[in-house]
Amino acid sequence: MVMPPSSPARDRILDAFEELLTEQSERAATLDAVAARAGVSKGGLLYHFASKDALVEGVLERLRSLVADDLERMRTAPAGPVDYFVRSSVSWQSALDRTVIAAARLAQGADANARETLQQMQQGWLGILESAVADPIAAKAIMLIGDGIYYNSALLPSTTAVVKDEADMDRLIALVQELAGGSSR
Repeated sequence: MVMPPSSPARDRILDAFEELLTEQSERAATLDAVAARAGVSKGGLLYHFASKDALVEGVLERLRSLVADDLERMRTAPAGPVDYFVRSSVSWQSALDRTVIAAARLAQGADANARETLQQMQQGWLGILESAVADPIAAKAIMLIGDGIYYNSALLPSTTAVVKDEADMDRLIALVQELAGGSSR
């Protein structure tokens, strides 16, 4: 599917939908609420997204695009994919972070397309990790470590489990690279 060209209003609408999903719930993210949050009329929203299903697909297309960019950065990271993956697992409330959380909210609401898109995202990251390390189980363990980093930094930022500084992150990367058998590129 080809994404329609981006426009400021379209992007504001998608941003508003993501915000409502992450701050409240899918149920709260009605077309009226999205239009109000985006500062557009309902007709303006419907011009860009003919239905709530189209709005959901717009968020999932955004996620696919952001993940494709992230996978490319991971593949070409100077310090290697393992280092990149672990370091980028910290939630910084980036566009990718916000869109992942919005898609997760949709998946929690039983949206099969959101679940499939999140699964493809995970398979993309895991595929690169598997090609970077010799052991597929080590690659899965690295993926789970990244998931834990993300969960804690996104949802429990004040917990002691969050990696708080560069020295801790460097030490964690060294441990992860040991797990990977020293091969991280």
